[in-house]
Amino acid sequence: MVNTGQNLYKKAKSIIPGGTQLLSKRPEMFLPNSWPSYYSHAKGSHVWDLDGNQYIDMSYNGIGCCVLGHADDEVNNAVHKAVDKGTMSTLNCPEEVELAELLCTIHPWANRVRYARSGGEAMSVAIRIARAATGKDKIAFCGYHGWHDWYLSANLSDDQALDGHLLQGLEPKGVPRNLINTAYPFNYNNFEELQTIVSENDGEIAAIVMEPMRGELPADNFLNKVRNLANKIGAVLIFDEITIGFRINAGGAHLTLGTTPDVAVYGKAIGNGYPMSAVIGKEEIMEYAQESFISSTNWTEKIGPVAAITTIEKFRRENVHNALDKTGMEVRNILQKSSNETGLSINISGINPLLHFEFDYPDKQAIKTLFTKLMLGKGFLATNAFYCTYAHNKIDLYKYYEAIVSTFGELKISIDEKTIKSNLEGEVAHVGFQRLT
Repeated sequence: MVNTGQNLYKKAKSIIPGGTQLLSKRPEMFLPNSWPSYYSHAKGSHVWDLDGNQYIDMSYNGIGCCVLGHADDEVNNAVHKAVDKGTMSTLNCPEEVELAELLCTIHPWANRVRYARSGGEAMSVAIRIARAATGKDKIAFCGYHGWHDWYLSANLSDDQALDGHLLQGLEPKGVPRNLINTAYPFNYNNFEELQTIVSENDGEIAAIVMEPMRGELPADNFLNKVRNLANKIGAVLIFDEITIGFRINAGGAHLTLGTTPDVAVYGKAIGNGYPMSAVIGKEEIMEYAQESFISSTNWTEKIGPVAAITTIEKFRRENVHNALDKTGMEVRNILQKSSNETGLSINISGINPLLHFEFDYPDKQAIKTLFTKLMLGKGFLATNAFYCTYAHNKIDLYKYYEAIVSTFGELKISIDEKTIKSNLEGEVAHVGFQRLT
């Protein structure tokens, strides 16, 4: 069977360092030497590879970007009109003002907005603003927030510092040594750990950066404790809503959780696959963007704001977050039911729109790889995570259940017979992001 995608990927690795632009999309993270790698087109919950094979995407769906589904008609139509009118000119597009007003309406605590086009760079903008506003340099952070120097500098003093946040043993090569001891990681729901960072860097913390939630809810009034501590030490509280935002309500997760940050950062879901990110915040903090130099040509193009306005309006009009929760719950039930029926032991975690599961066996990475291989043969892009979309329907879920219960049964036999690696007939998938939240 021809795998045009893998053949192209081999060529890519000879001319693109790392083979892809995003670590999370490297084929080795899924099924080395056999993953389709590239798509010809995608629509709704379906993806077609370069050989014409059609798959139901029950994995990351654009690494969490395509929350409405791939190539949503409403968003695409709005973007097509924007393209026809010209996506860039010497003048500014009015949609950036419209989007700012929309974001501030959804988040009444915020009254200033700046834009970027990806999550990582938007987080760097937020950090720059926080440092400018406070006159301080040091950052306390929890979780994964991108590839930029401010974040990776945590590994300059201790090469184990990011073991729970990003890749184990990650080398911060290329990050200036003078950023040593400027970023300190703490664990979600571990307030004492954050307190220790603050006490050891008395008066020097510019910002506390974290996702308000991801795979677990805040416990023991955690978010409010963090909010009060930020107030006490004069630090900017930044919520990274890039992944969780717009999945549990039509806005930031903090609106449901009841804790207000000083700055919130959005990406992924707000553009439904079109590059767009936003930094929103309080005037007294955000105006310090004027005290530094934060500027980029492509932050002024028209497509991003148009896609975001259309996407957000659809989220609000159709209560997309409720559909995501329902679909996620159905998938959770499918996984648990299939586990019970086959005797294959798994542990399910995460909120319904962002589900994860682990195989409860010593060789779980090899089992995960074989799972991906078996599901691919049944017409699914699948791994041990599922990011829900509004496009997934009952037919998709029924087919998924049939494939899951069959695959779990095959895996259980392989585990019992100790034939996981021989049945895999290939390399085990590489280990990806290790997150705290």
